[in-house]
Order: sequence, then structure tokens, then C-alpha cells
Amino acid sequence: MAVVKARDKDVTLLARLLRAEGEGEGQLGMLLIGNVGINRIRANCSDFKGLRTIPQMVYQAHAFEALQHGYFYQRVRQSEKRLARRVINGERYWPGKFSLWYFRPEGDCPPTWYGQNLVGRYKLHCFYEPTGATCENIYNTY
Repeated sequence: MAVVKARDKDVTLLARLLRAEGEGEGQLGMLLIGNVGINRIRANCSDFKGLRTIPQMVYQAHAFEALQHGYFYQRVRQSEKRLARRVINGERYWPGKFSLWYFRPEGDCPPTWYGQNLVGRYKLHCFYEPTGATCENIYNTY
């Protein structure tokens, strides 16, 4: 059962984001990026207040570097659509399970990033969870 509403075109949009942001990280890396996106929709806190749909999340200003590069606009493959459906249906994986942010540093992951705590690293991406009770909605089970 979906944890956020998604039409076929929303699945395709999320799949394009997964490919553009995480293709080099393999399937699990793309699922982790999907976890962050779905968490942003569900959280309704911090920089993500008012996000309710996949298009709002994907096209939020300055949220994803991939949108500023042509790679985001490649054709999506069925494999990415399957991954997008999995995260839309609530699959969560550490370190993206409760994360709202990730980025790819040149070297080691900083212990905090914009005041958020490092949860872990998967390949080249560092994942960060919100601090305190400011974003408690992401900790709700589906």
C-alpha cells in the first residue's frame, strides 16, 4: 500500500530522480535516495513544510542538483520505476530510513550537515536525520 499518493507519471518522475541522483550507487543507493524523497513528503517540517506530492518534492527549489544537469532528463527505465514503486510503497533502508538529507562530499562525511546529525554513509553519499523532535512525522511507521 502506498505511503504517499502516486500516479503513473509521479512514479516515472521519482524514477528519473533515483537514476539521476543515484545510478552509480546501484539499486540500494537509489532506494536510499527514494527514502529521503518520500520522507520529505511525509515529514512536513524544516525545509519541507507543505510538500505533499512527488512533483512538489522533486521540483522544490535547490533540493536536487540533478535537476540542474541534463542527466535528470534522460528516459527512465523499468528497473528504476520498480525501485520508485518500492519506496512509494513504504520500503525503508538504513541509512536513509529516517533521513531527510544526503549529499556526496569530496572526502569523509562531516558529523553534522546544516545542523543535522550524520546517520551513515552508503558508498559515496552521506545521510543525515533531523535533530530533536522537530520532524517527528518521519519516525511514524507506515
